[in-house]
Amino acid sequence: MNRPSSAPWPPFADVETSSEGYARRFSGEAGKFFLEVQTRITLELLKPWPGARVLDVGGGHGQIAPPLVEAGYNVTVAGSTSACQERLAGQLAPGSYAFQIADLLALPFEDKAFDIVLSFRLLPHVESWGLLIAELSRLAGKAVIVDYPDIRSVNLFSRIFFQAKKAIEKNTRPFRCFSRRELVREFKKNGFSRPLFRPEFFLPMALHRALSKGSWSKSMESFSQRIGLTSLLGSPVILRETPR
Repeated sequence: MNRPSSAPWPPFADVETSSEGYARRFSGEAGKFFLEVQTRITLELLKPWPGARVLDVGGGHGQIAPPLVEAGYNVTVAGSTSACQERLAGQLAPGSYAFQIADLLALPFEDKAFDIVLSFRLLPHVESWGLLIAELSRLAGKAVIVDYPDIRSVNLFSRIFFQAKKAIEKNTRPFRCFSRRELVREFKKNGFSRPLFRPEFFLPMALHRALSKGSWSKSMESFSQRIGLTSLLGSPVILRETPR
């Protein structure tokens, strides 16, 4: 995930998430289920702003931009290097979206240049995560949407089970877990104070990958949702913040 030495900014986590190797983490029945849930929640959170101008920061993984384009949103994706556009180019027609190479902590756009700013698969891998939240907030006129691993879940034991998780997923990277309180506090510093939390899964994603049975995953997660486990202890969480 190293950038060319000529790049004026440091290496960034989106280079890894834009790779084909990372995309394989979301292949198969379990991966399809993960992306279906993520897309459904994201589109629900965007319903108040049909056709909005959306900036997808670090979105070279291609998980969010294609369904947003299909749904009629005006999408710009920001990536650290040209390599971050390779998967997008294979999924989206030329001219259906814009792509900007930039430092993701200092993006070359005016304040409130977009209605919605999204960032998925990025926040847990950024050391200066407060700077990232500040930049996302600076650019968003109506809402910021991020996903993150919640400490209020099985992630409480993530350090203990990291090696087991890596044995299943092969290319797992260390990641930071967040509490809801610290994220709310950070967004509040930047003028956002109406949080809406949408947990995705109760059971660990690594377990779903190990089972590799989409029907089983759907059944177990549906049951967890019905009895309230997902809303209480689910992770990852998709968080939408709007200005106060």
